[in-house]
Amino acid sequence: PARTLKTPRDLAAAGLLPAGAVPGAEAVAARYSIAVTPAVAALIDPADPADPIARQYLPDAAELHTAPHELADPTADAPFTPVKGVVHRYPDRALLKPLLACPVYCRFCFRREAVGPDGGLLTGAELDAALAWFARTPQVREAILTGGDPLMLSPRRLGGMLGRLAALPHIELLRVHSRVPVAAPDLVTEALAAALETAQERGKPLYLCVHANHAREFTPAAIAALARLQRAGAVLLGQSVLLRGVNDSAAALEDLFRAMLRARVKPYYLHQLDPAPGTARFAVPVEDGRALLRALRGRVTGLAWPTYVQERPAGGGKVPLGPEFSPGAG
Repeated sequence: PARTLKTPRDLAAAGLLPAGAVPGAEAVAARYSIAVTPAVAALIDPADPADPIARQYLPDAAELHTAPHELADPTADAPFTPVKGVVHRYPDRALLKPLLACPVYCRFCFRREAVGPDGGLLTGAELDAALAWFARTPQVREAILTGGDPLMLSPRRLGGMLGRLAALPHIELLRVHSRVPVAAPDLVTEALAAALETAQERGKPLYLCVHANHAREFTPAAIAALARLQRAGAVLLGQSVLLRGVNDSAAALEDLFRAMLRARVKPYYLHQLDPAPGTARFAVPVEDGRALLRALRGRVTGLAWPTYVQERPAGGGKVPLGPEFSPGAG
């Protein structure tokens, strides 16, 4: 069976990376994790040097150049970590990061310094301590599982975690953020979907934010995986990052948001790129992003319209970026 490609030599042998790019990619691999699943590899067009899927996942020597404005912890998770695995930046919600492994490693990831196959899996004691923090923090009404990718957990572990959170009286809703449905849809088994029902069994709604940046990521297998999650009661939201060379045109964004809606995923957030080290080649100026969204107004249904957001520096949280419209303007 096809396997996840984890080294530049793997990628070159699969015809996804030119031989001349291997030395630079090896230097990248010494610092940042690489993983390209069979589902993602099948989407890449090796004949297209500007392939938008390849750009998201294949290592590039440019990643080793840190621009002056780039930060190792651009979302400032560290100062808002009361116990290991928890980030509490907003009064009414908090993140739980049960692991730091992902099915794929995006070359623009704001946690790229932390994520990797070593997994950063919380030990039983660390998870107990994190859940005890949620139990004694009644102002937190929403628990958000992120990572890493929570859907990489075993169904037993994921279901247990969701069940314990849902049992807390002050937790009103749960949210899971994942790349798995599009990047490794075969992991979305009936057992995994059933684990998500644990929250609903306790009367708590569960929202699942699927991260996708290009319409081609919504393959038949991905759509089937998303349908499995919906049947388990998850409400599906879409989040994307505005990326140069991937989705920085009105046509590409329109195609992406329409693909989400066809898969019964509501576009939720379009993120301005967080300035992680070595990601400058993906950056799109905010004014360009606003212009792209302005171009979409009237071209797509309001259901396809995400909120365009940016993380404020030093962990100040997200702010909407617009665009602004004048009332009555044509």
